[in-house]
Amino acid sequence: MSRPTHNPLGMVVAITGGARGIGLATAKAFIAAGAQVAIGDIDAECAADQARVLGARSRVVDVTDTASFVEFLDTFESQLGPVDVLVNNAGIMPLGPLVEEPDEVTRRILSVNLLGVTTGTKLAMARMVPRGTGHIVNVSSAVGRVAVPHAATYSATKFAVVGLTEAVRAELRGTGVHASVILPAIVNTELGSGLRTTRVSAPVEPEDVAAAIIRTVRKPRFETWVPRTNYVGYRVASMLPRFWFEALSRATGSVDILSSADAPARAAYEERARRPIE
Repeated sequence: MSRPTHNPLGMVVAITGGARGIGLATAKAFIAAGAQVAIGDIDAECAADQARVLGARSRVVDVTDTASFVEFLDTFESQLGPVDVLVNNAGIMPLGPLVEEPDEVTRRILSVNLLGVTTGTKLAMARMVPRGTGHIVNVSSAVGRVAVPHAATYSATKFAVVGLTEAVRAELRGTGVHASVILPAIVNTELGSGLRTTRVSAPVEPEDVAAAIIRTVRKPRFETWVPRTNYVGYRVASMLPRFWFEALSRATGSVDILSSADAPARAAYEERARRPIE
């Protein structure tokens, strides 16, 4: 049986972390497809600037604060109508060995990347299920399936997002509401600054991820990798014994992809990502 097809034209789409990177590219892609877009971001000024350029709506949202998330969704639903698609995109990736990671940074990563996605998913379910329609798209990462050193907490949150989405997908079966997870590789954004390529993985553009999200909304599916070839590599590698899997990771340089990051090139991003929410 073929999957149903949905046209983004006229949809109301809310995107967290929408002022930069993947979120901004996704906002542009949905607008180009005829959707009405609401950009939410902790950086209210940047979100407002981008919304003015795009002809979208914007509002500050702290995804770690349930009241802020509720207000974000309530505001746009009062202006545009029920949210058809929620893209839980907001996330941060401070790098470094886990033993050296300050406790406040660990809590911030968990709060933004996991609590924020969980909160958004719950709020969207509560709104969409009674209507019998809607789509929740959670942005994870390739390291949500294959972990690498120097991003242990980040990877833990992204593994959790995959598990959360898989469980929610089962809970939503038969309701008319869809749940999907997106797993990008290294993306050419500020979050991915200073990361080097490997023999098997080159950076993708945020527009590539946005296009994958649009495809997933048009024709719902659980899991989408960007690029698609990474899924094939993951499936093949996952069938290997652990010893050979780890040897292959070392041989291709994949295991060092985050631990060898260019610190000066990431300095501005790291400072912003580690900054406490005021």
